Amino acid sequence: MLYVITGPPAAGKSSWIAARAKSTDIVIDLDRIALALAGPGAPQWQHDETLLAVAHRCRFAAIDEALKHRDKVDVFLIHTMPSAKALARYRRLDAHVVTVDPGRDIVMQRVRDMRHDGMVAVATRWYNQQAKRGTQSVTRQASRSW
Repeated sequence: MLYVITGPPAAGKSSWIAARAKSTDIVIDLDRIALALAGPGAPQWQHDETLLAVAHRCRFAAIDEALKHRDKVDVFLIHTMPSAKALARYRRLDAHVVTVDPGRDIVMQRVRDMRHDGMVAVATRWYNQQAKRGTQSVTRQASRSW
């Protein structure tokens, strides 16, 4: 089964997966990929453009390969803001799309506390996109102390 986990930055997408995935499942998370490729002491979420370019290529390759095995293991894919085209592809693959969103106030506070300033714009764009689509959050992730 393919699970596509969406939601704004700092919503708890990784925590949602950690609570459900088994050790034999495949988890594709750009942040984890970038951190695995980065040198020692690299920040957990703020990566430079070159590292992100390489991480994106790895992510695309991982998705292509993992999709071949979704009948044997669960595949969890974090995709913060999938386009309409990406969502259509996921639906054709019978993916279960889950939106993790603890609410705008919680997300914005987490972003301010844990992420770089540019992520405020990303979170704002995510909420604006949801408002335009008229979509509702389907999974509220409980707030916790970071």
